[in-house]
Amino acid sequence: MSPQSAAAGRAAEAPDLAIETASLVKTFGETRAVDGVDLTVPTGTVYGVLGPNGAGKTTTVKMLATLLRPDGGEAHVFGHDVVREADAVRSRVSLTGQYASVDEDLTGTENLVLLGRLLGHHKRTARDRAAQLLEAFGLTDAAAKQVKHYSGGMRRRIDIAASILNTPDLLFLDEPTTGLDPRSRNQVWDIVRAVVAQGTTVLLTTQYLDEADQLASRIAVIDKGKVIAEGTKGELKASVGAGSVHLRLRDPAQRPEAEEVLRLALDATVQREPDPVALTARMGTSTSDTAAEQAARALAELARCGITVDNFSLGQPSLDEVFLALTGHDTEAGSTTGSTEASEGEVAA
Repeated sequence: MSPQSAAAGRAAEAPDLAIETASLVKTFGETRAVDGVDLTVPTGTVYGVLGPNGAGKTTTVKMLATLLRPDGGEAHVFGHDVVREADAVRSRVSLTGQYASVDEDLTGTENLVLLGRLLGHHKRTARDRAAQLLEAFGLTDAAAKQVKHYSGGMRRRIDIAASILNTPDLLFLDEPTTGLDPRSRNQVWDIVRAVVAQGTTVLLTTQYLDEADQLASRIAVIDKGKVIAEGTKGELKASVGAGSVHLRLRDPAQRPEAEEVLRLALDATVQREPDPVALTARMGTSTSDTAAEQAARALAELARCGITVDNFSLGQPSLDEVFLALTGHDTEAGSTTGSTEASEGEVAA
């Protein structure tokens, strides 16, 4: 049985899956923006797709939302094929893209009422639903203002509100907090949690590691169109090491020596932080000793060499360290598919 046929069979037999893809491919000219992506997304969860700009995240979402036709592989949303049963998929999903899709010349209320009417609500029902969402999203005071006078965070909130006028079974959030200040990001995160608490499944694409860490129960790491790792946060962190040692030295002149001592004592990769007295060492998983035992020996060796440590901590690797270990670059590095994915996405939208 082919992988595609197997995926179709599993999708039909597994109603607890919101999304299942097998070898999903999308090309733009010579560029494979999505290169054989496999995803399995359980219902009722936030599933994170983490990667830099141009990794293929938006293209993947647009195929799942039936805005782009795959060039290879298969994808099912609640058991429906995204190509052969596109209408059935569209009836159960909603998409909030990277840019606000509401009309900036209309007020918040006018936008939501207009969309409600387009979705088939009677005028009174549309107004009631608009008022309910504006209150829930903290926008009641701005309801009569034109959207062009909203802040960035307010625009993202009205955009998400528009996406759930009819509560979808699956909500695609494509980099919903790009460019927002920390307070606005936290507000959007609270909205995402509230949406999931109501029973909606969320597929969240992001290049922000802390966002994936905060919201997603499972994460697919995607780079250059391929899924290079998948699992829970704990599984991803455990896959690249037993733990990380973070320390600050008293004397920045001792950092080169401390770096070498840590490398030898822990048999670990040591990274210099922007702070001139800070180092981070990621420990491997091959030793039978615990991370705490390894760290204790390293501290003793630093003391023996006369290196004073002012601050020390031991913990799991961060998602930043996971991504760097898996890809060799951070999430802001981008990839060669970036400009192609952006331009094709604009055409599709």
